[in-house]
Amino acid sequence: MTQSEIVVAGGVYHEKCIWPEWDQIFGSGGRAATALVSHVDKVTLHNYARDDVKQEFAKAAALYGFGVVAHPCPIGISFEYVHCMSTPVVRPPLARIPKLDPMEVSAGAVLRFGMLEGSAKVDANWCVHDPQSAFHPESFWDNGSKAEHLAIVANRSEIVAMGQDIDPDVAARNLLARGAEVVVVKSGPEGAFVHMSNGGKAHIPAYRSDLVWTVGSGDVFAAIFAARWAVHRESPEHAAEVASRAVAHYAETMGLPALRVQELKQAQRVPASTIPGRVYLASPFFNLGQRWLVDEARRCLKELGLEVFSPIHDVGPGPAHLVGPADIQALEECDRVFAILDGLDAGTVFEVGYARAQGKPVYALAQAVSEENLKMVIGSHSKVFFDFVTALHHTAWKT
Repeated sequence: MTQSEIVVAGGVYHEKCIWPEWDQIFGSGGRAATALVSHVDKVTLHNYARDDVKQEFAKAAALYGFGVVAHPCPIGISFEYVHCMSTPVVRPPLARIPKLDPMEVSAGAVLRFGMLEGSAKVDANWCVHDPQSAFHPESFWDNGSKAEHLAIVANRSEIVAMGQDIDPDVAARNLLARGAEVVVVKSGPEGAFVHMSNGGKAHIPAYRSDLVWTVGSGDVFAAIFAARWAVHRESPEHAAEVASRAVAHYAETMGLPALRVQELKQAQRVPASTIPGRVYLASPFFNLGQRWLVDEARRCLKELGLEVFSPIHDVGPGPAHLVGPADIQALEECDRVFAILDGLDAGTVFEVGYARAQGKPVYALAQAVSEENLKMVIGSHSKVFFDFVTALHHTAWKT
């Protein structure tokens, strides 16, 4: 049997997250190469790396069994997150990251990621391109790259920018007209939309997971899609379906390599999508830390596609005879509650009880609350979570 092979061109960066705790050297290239070893016999990663990063990452490559071709780079780059849906701090700042000459990559199958330090000029039979840039995604063809069969896998904002139309369907068709064979539009909780040069379009759902870890989930999707489509020559719809299942397992376990195809198919997965509605954000907001967390929760819930009522944002401080009735009315109008119980704020606990008395589902974050103090919350069938991002997603899914 012929040995299957793929070359990955992508960044290797230091990643840190406060909650949940994460301190790893991965980046899009490193994570994809690690994910791929269970789907492709021979995986080789091309990346830019400073000497110390090269030496440290070589240990992971040896452990997982893939090859590395490191191109010299004078700096190391890190991404620092508070939680996995937060906007990362990039060090050094983007303006201080030098632009290096493109690396030349030629192979039968290539997975190319956008990189901060430079780019990969690709000559491939089959190529999957993931631009990895929300603001200035690099077109596959701009640096002279070429591929007989090209799939572009990117999120909605990247597709819109590269395809030069605010409608992602039109933008995808523009990229197909330019020469792509497949365009996959990753759309967060909505899943992914696969556009094909024959005019076909397929929707691939995202899948629920008990825990939700999102850093690098797009890298895993691109990697497994590339394995199934560019290496094993499966249909783009099937490749995207397997990739979506691989993402759910990664989000749940934070673990790599990806499960093999049969294991992914056997896992019982429920499609995940945001159930539209209006969520009441119950939380204390009386000091800087509390207010920051309320703002983050509100931003993330909106990002997940929900309308949000937040007392501090939508009513503001004021006397009890004004604030109380306004908050009660909002509780009655919302269809679910997201509650931050740390601190056991009296108002928040009251709002949870009022919502449950009305039969509305409550999703509670409780990282520092004793089991005794959660007795009535749990006993009234509220759903209690220890992880912030997991709680947000289950609120959106209305599990």
